[in-house]
Amino acid sequence: MATNPGILSEWPWKRLGSFKYLVLAPWVVHGCHLAATKGWRELDLGYVAILPSMLLRALHDQAWITVSRLYNARGKRQIVRRGIEFDQVDRERNWDDQIILSAILLLLGAVYLPGGQHLPLWRTDGAVLLALLHAGPVEFLYYWFHRALHHHVLYTRYHSHHHASIVTEPITSVIHPFAELLAYQLLFSIPMITCALTGTASIITFEIYVIYIDFMNNMGHCNFELVPNWLFEWIPPLKYLMYTPSFHSLHHTQFRTNYSLFMPFYDYIYNTMDKSSETLYQDSLKDKNEEKEVDVVHLTHLTSLQSIYHIRPGFAQYASRPYTSMWHLRIMWPVSWLSMVLTWSYGSWFTVERNVMGKLRMQSWAIPRYRFHYGLKQEKEAINDLIEKAISEADKKGTKVVSLGLLNQAHNLNRSGELYLQKYPKLGVRIVDGTSLAAAVVVNSIPKGTNQVILAGNISKVALAVASALCKKNVKVILTNKQDYHSLKPNIPQNSASNLVLSNTDSAKVWVIGEGLDAAEQLKAEKGTQFIPYSQFPPRMNWLPRRVMSAWRIAGIVHALEGWKEDECGDTVLDMEKVWSAAVMHGFSPVAHA
Repeated sequence: MATNPGILSEWPWKRLGSFKYLVLAPWVVHGCHLAATKGWRELDLGYVAILPSMLLRALHDQAWITVSRLYNARGKRQIVRRGIEFDQVDRERNWDDQIILSAILLLLGAVYLPGGQHLPLWRTDGAVLLALLHAGPVEFLYYWFHRALHHHVLYTRYHSHHHASIVTEPITSVIHPFAELLAYQLLFSIPMITCALTGTASIITFEIYVIYIDFMNNMGHCNFELVPNWLFEWIPPLKYLMYTPSFHSLHHTQFRTNYSLFMPFYDYIYNTMDKSSETLYQDSLKDKNEEKEVDVVHLTHLTSLQSIYHIRPGFAQYASRPYTSMWHLRIMWPVSWLSMVLTWSYGSWFTVERNVMGKLRMQSWAIPRYRFHYGLKQEKEAINDLIEKAISEADKKGTKVVSLGLLNQAHNLNRSGELYLQKYPKLGVRIVDGTSLAAAVVVNSIPKGTNQVILAGNISKVALAVASALCKKNVKVILTNKQDYHSLKPNIPQNSASNLVLSNTDSAKVWVIGEGLDAAEQLKAEKGTQFIPYSQFPPRMNWLPRRVMSAWRIAGIVHALEGWKEDECGDTVLDMEKVWSAAVMHGFSPVAHA
């Protein structure tokens, strides 16, 4: 919200949450009633086209979100070279509210505004009139209204909410308090109302105008320069009629310049043009190859089919929340399958996220495979080739650490990177699977005074490290599976091997669990049992905390910050106490329980 929220700041349907689209239900019912009683031929085409056009607007905005985030993840032509804060992601989650508001206003106009019914498809005179009214009254009124919003009275109550985003995204353009955005909508409606009252309105003209507003809004906030220089060289006057992303970015960083809506000529007229506009524009067009500068690379992959919507270039409202399967995403399975085929056919990793922590530059690279691919024998060679290419590319960029901990079954695929060290013995980048920190998180999450725990789930390198560390601490580690017991026993130090116990008891109050533990086994636990996960994909229980998963990401960061020269792959496990102490010293508090 704004610094000191004014009246009508909150959106009327905020309390409805995900059900906010129900406010459009009366018009949907009304449209269906008209179709049933009058027939499709007698329907007002302009009226019934409003809601479908709003869906197209949402798809258009989503395309901008995806392209912008992918482009900024690569770092090319980036204007403000900073990452986006988590608070901003949460604040901009309601970007689709403005589409609902637009739909309501257009539907009301189509019903009650004189001249707003039964519009023709096209009228040239109306298109010319609308363009002139936008360039004149709309741009002029917006310029002065925008300057007024920067007065401290209105700024603190309304406009500061929008300016809280220094690093802009396309959806930043529509993140405003309700009252402010309502004022913008009424301002943009001036040409449309005038065309309707003069009898020159048409469906296509209105659609083009709405698309123009969305396109320019999204472009101006995308944080990478995409307007080519040759366009202004061929058409010099265009610089007064069309702004650029770098032009508007200066408004978000300097605050008191570049107030214009889409056409900068009022900034030229009233001398509010930022003097560095041209310099920043030319500078942003240069490919500085900043994407080559990276200290830590996290290799990851998609999980379920729906996970494509949860990555940062996916749906904004889901990318900022923990992953959960939702019914409205499940019904999109044709799109999910198509995205799976496209990512599977893509022959290389791709960057999905860039972050900066102090002087440490980090990127997340996605291997274009889903979780189920890692269990297919025929995919093993292809996946290893993709990982090898990514590691080689990271090495060329001078990367300090590549973290493989977020890759499913990395140990089974390539012994957590040991395969690549054997193939490239002069590899400069350090390969880390995060086992030591993940195991340290689990061990330090077990309540003090615990004398026995049950270890259940698929036995992994982390499970072995946890069992070994607990046995050394004189904590009895109970296994109920005979095969798992005999698998672990030879790897436990001789002087503490007696603490590894094979038993059918389920009485321990702490269970250390991993992937592969089914629901029936979980139900054997006594009431009040504390579950601590040790795997990337622990059993699916809504109340089970998953924060231990952050340890795999943190491990690579700590490794780079400390400048350690050891690799952690194969059977190698770093000193858990040393790694844990370093993580805590750098401000991380990775715990596995709530």
